Amino acid sequence: MTDDVKTAPAVANDDTAEANIAMASGEAVSPSAIPAHELTRLTDDIVAALKTVYDPEIPADIYELGLIYKIDIDDERNVDVEMTLTAPGCPVAGEMPTWVENAVSSVDGVGIVRVELVFDPPWTPERMSEEAQVAVGWY
Repeated sequence: MTDDVKTAPAVANDDTAEANIAMASGEAVSPSAIPAHELTRLTDDIVAALKTVYDPEIPADIYELGLIYKIDIDDERNVDVEMTLTAPGCPVAGEMPTWVENAVSSVDGVGIVRVELVFDPPWTPERMSEEAQVAVGWY
């Protein structure tokens, strides 16, 4: 996977962890009341759920394609996802955010899920993981 989405490091005191999975650009991350082990489980399960959503025109999931720009988990376990599409004119542009919302909502312990479609920065093939590059024959 690209370095654009990463798990925030755990905090040593009170068994709490950072609440956000922030972009590698150095965006500020605020502390959370969610225990570190629970945040790790939520993070892993959300990523697994995102990997079940596929772009219908490309044989790779949206996470490995690099379409997920940001995932924020707040103290109430609500999840905000910023994502993009491979092209603004994607035929499933109106449906894919709902697919992502449904997938993340299926994760045990997740509250409200909000998905925002963004186009800045624009998606490029360089955002794809090696796994996605292999799946589409670009590696």
